[in-house]
Amino acid sequence: MTDLQLLFIRGTLNTLLIRKVRQFKTFIADPHRLVYLLSFVVGLISALAAVVMKNAIHYTHVLFTQGVVEGAGGILSLVYPLFGIFLTVIALKYLVRDNISHGISRVLYAISRRKSFIKPHNNWSSILTSSLTIGFGGSVGAEAPIVLTGASIGSNIARYFNLNYKYVTLLLGCGAAGAISGIFKAPIGGILFTLEVLMLDLTMSSIVPLLISSVTAAVVAFFFMGDNVLFSFQVKQSFMLAELPYYLLLGVFCGFAGLYFTRATIGIEKLYKKIGSRWVRLTIGGLILGMLIYLLPALYGEGYETVMHLLNAEGGTMPEITMLGLEPSHFWFFAATMAALVLLKVVATASTNGAGGVGGIVAPVLFTGGVAGYLFSSVLNNLFGLPLVESSFTLTAMAGVFAAVLHAPLTAIFLIAEISEGYSLLIPLILTSTVAYVTARRFQKHSIYNEQLAASGELITHDKDRAAMILLDWTREVEKDLLTVNPEGNLGDLVKQIARSNRNIFPVVDEFNILEGVVLLDDVRDKMFKPELYDKVLIRDLMTIPPSYIDISERGDAVLEAFEQTGAWNLPVLDKGTYVGFISKSRIFSAYRELLRQFSEE
Repeated sequence: MTDLQLLFIRGTLNTLLIRKVRQFKTFIADPHRLVYLLSFVVGLISALAAVVMKNAIHYTHVLFTQGVVEGAGGILSLVYPLFGIFLTVIALKYLVRDNISHGISRVLYAISRRKSFIKPHNNWSSILTSSLTIGFGGSVGAEAPIVLTGASIGSNIARYFNLNYKYVTLLLGCGAAGAISGIFKAPIGGILFTLEVLMLDLTMSSIVPLLISSVTAAVVAFFFMGDNVLFSFQVKQSFMLAELPYYLLLGVFCGFAGLYFTRATIGIEKLYKKIGSRWVRLTIGGLILGMLIYLLPALYGEGYETVMHLLNAEGGTMPEITMLGLEPSHFWFFAATMAALVLLKVVATASTNGAGGVGGIVAPVLFTGGVAGYLFSSVLNNLFGLPLVESSFTLTAMAGVFAAVLHAPLTAIFLIAEISEGYSLLIPLILTSTVAYVTARRFQKHSIYNEQLAASGELITHDKDRAAMILLDWTREVEKDLLTVNPEGNLGDLVKQIARSNRNIFPVVDEFNILEGVVLLDDVRDKMFKPELYDKVLIRDLMTIPPSYIDISERGDAVLEAFEQTGAWNLPVLDKGTYVGFISKSRIFSAYRELLRQFSEE
């Protein structure tokens, strides 16, 4: 081949490459197309992160702690969880240097107060610390850490491409959906989790990226893990119509079980926060957790193995659930053991997190629901000779307690239906989850994740209007070009400032820049043309006190509320008493409408 031919081929390839690059740039120039592409990338990476986390937890357990809980009595069950939390605290203190506990609450806070920005270290820090906590026996789940990881991946990819708040939030949600879909292999559950728990707004422009991310994650998880997800079970028997009243009662039971879980978690963690020393919290929480696992080995780790024992147990038999190393030889001893698990799992979970461990509550909630459902059905069977299928009630109660604690009934229904292929139980799942949610909501207005944010007024819901008010950066609209006057000056000094200004408001500030009042042009118009008054009338006598003032640290919703309450068109802005400038109603409402338009555009 001649040099001329080589040059021709090379030139042709370069032309084709340049054309393809231009076509790609044209493709991603449309923000909707770019978001669709990025949602695929986010789903792919989130699923890989879920696979890495699951395997990290598994191999940490295999390498260091396997065999610890072969029945109670092993003294190492008192030590390993404490050691795992200790390693987690060390990693957080010296490596991460940030608080990453309660991952889903942190995602909600990022949406509400940080314009959906999540620090880049969350791409890996939750994987490391939760693997140490759970792998060594911490009684928590991996779901919240992987949701924080996925949300962080979506948030940081979106910010890398300089997308606006709306698209950053959407890709954050794609990461969360991909994480849940990947760890449970449940694409519908991942989407619904994002919409119900993270409370992203549902529009056609948001549902498509969520679908892309969630399905991509499920396919990747299936490719790497097959059926080896957190737990896999196929429903053996569909429900009978005569069982519906019992599922209704189960819903009420799950509602109160979920309410107990929520209240106990919040209360116990508050007690731990009152302990000032990090190391004292670590020691107390680790020892309590170790003693609980010594008493009830089923509390070790996430608890999915125990749930599988319950699901695979033959009807009328007692699964191998031990207390103090004793196998249940009598049904009521077994029932007491199961009741103890329902009551103490939340203590073990709150102690793990309170001591400094990193993990979520989804796995403990599903564990509590599964044990409660098996207990409920087996007690009814033994008392009244009913033929209730324990495995079906176990699955249904998992959805019920999930709906009660997380206030997410749709997620609960489809998550359990997907991971168990239990669509034949769809009617009981809907009935139980709905009743459980309504029962818990009657006594607990907000979910466990939203409680603290709601109490401080920092929770954004589906309400675009409130979201825009909270996120509005009104400080950029502060007008600082108003000419000030001194309260000790006279009318002549004021007239000189009026001649130099094109505004009708004159802030009155002292030598320390402290605002004392304002002078309005309309109030002095009749005096400014009387030179004989220039030396006689002081500015202090002409000024008025503004109806209110706004501190520079106030949120956008507080500023709008101040204008609404006072009816003023202009209000002074202070920084801890020092005069900064003025904010006008027209400017802040223009900025508010622009931000709301960004929220609403499709």
